[in-house]
Amino acid sequence: MSQPLSERTIALVKATVPALEVHGLDIVREMYSRMFQNPDIRDLFNQSHHGDAGSQPRALATAILAYGANIDNLGALAPAVERIAQKHVGLQILPEHYPYVAEALLGAIRHVLGEAATDEILAAWGEAYWFLANILIAREGRIYHDLADAEGGWTGWRDFRVEEVIRESSVISSFILRPVDGRGVIRHKPGQYLTFWLAIPGHPPIKRNYSISNAPNGEFYRISVKREPLGLASGWLHDQAKPGTILRVSPPAGEFFLADNPERPIVMLSGGVGLTPMVAMLETIVERHPALAVDYVHGTHDRDTHAMRDHVRALAAGSGAITVTDFHQTPLADEVAGRDYDEAGLITSEWLVANTRVDAADYYICGPRPFLRAAVSALSLAGVPADRIHYEFFGPADELLAA
Repeated sequence: MSQPLSERTIALVKATVPALEVHGLDIVREMYSRMFQNPDIRDLFNQSHHGDAGSQPRALATAILAYGANIDNLGALAPAVERIAQKHVGLQILPEHYPYVAEALLGAIRHVLGEAATDEILAAWGEAYWFLANILIAREGRIYHDLADAEGGWTGWRDFRVEEVIRESSVISSFILRPVDGRGVIRHKPGQYLTFWLAIPGHPPIKRNYSISNAPNGEFYRISVKREPLGLASGWLHDQAKPGTILRVSPPAGEFFLADNPERPIVMLSGGVGLTPMVAMLETIVERHPALAVDYVHGTHDRDTHAMRDHVRALAAGSGAITVTDFHQTPLADEVAGRDYDEAGLITSEWLVANTRVDAADYYICGPRPFLRAAVSALSLAGVPADRIHYEFFGPADELLAA
């Protein structure tokens, strides 16, 4: 267990918060520049989130600022710590990697702040870093242990074979994955993701997270991937991952998942490819909780981009307790309301508050940042408690948390 932070360290860290507000992004970019000089450390990270336009430096700058501001109230950061630990497990971050981050972070603070970064301030941030690092290392160690002990469990990277590729829409395809060794797989929590180590010719190894889109079955996983216009990984999967392709996969991870025994009605809200964890949840609900009241609201551009529509409708029809409302932002000319979609346009805050159970339901939300920001803000303003709003989106959690 980590020793409590000294009062002097707490005071010094809090005193540097104004400097972090001004220079935090520069410090983080300098930190990553130093870390990524080591290719083994660089290859641990999802490079698409880095760079001048990347979201990860902004997310980490925000996280460091939040840590400094709450250094005397770390309970407020518990959800963020769990999110980070789950991401680290997916990426296979290990205790031996943490010293590289400490060296890079303290070096970056000294480089950016110059003479203002006194030895005393650097020592305080070093103590604060290792205090948080030891919390993460302990939590990640427990997660690794549980994954290794679980039926079908494993540690590290495991080879999976693509068994089938299913075209779900004009932009989304599903991939059925079975382990090459023929053994079973962990029964994931519906909503969790898999992390993939992809070796794409001409590029350094890259890591990507993709939500599991099927209910747990102990035999295989399904991921459903949107081809992004400039997506290196998604483009490679769509073009090159055929039946027989071998992919390296780490165990399921993520803190966004359906409760084992839901106590309240559920509203699921997704935008675009954010439907993937929702389909896993719906399949699970039909199998395990057939009487549970569920309202599923999904938004996409039009019929051509609407993945898994027939499958979702069949699940709802077989349940009797599930209602589905589909929004098409710009319906095609031959689309018919009531047949191809239910509502035209975007899911608005007003519609969401007026047509879902804000006074009683748990909300599970997944989609692009603007979609999530609007939904979470609308529900919060409508009085839905934070512990009834669960969300996941693809990328680092940064401005959504601030919103």
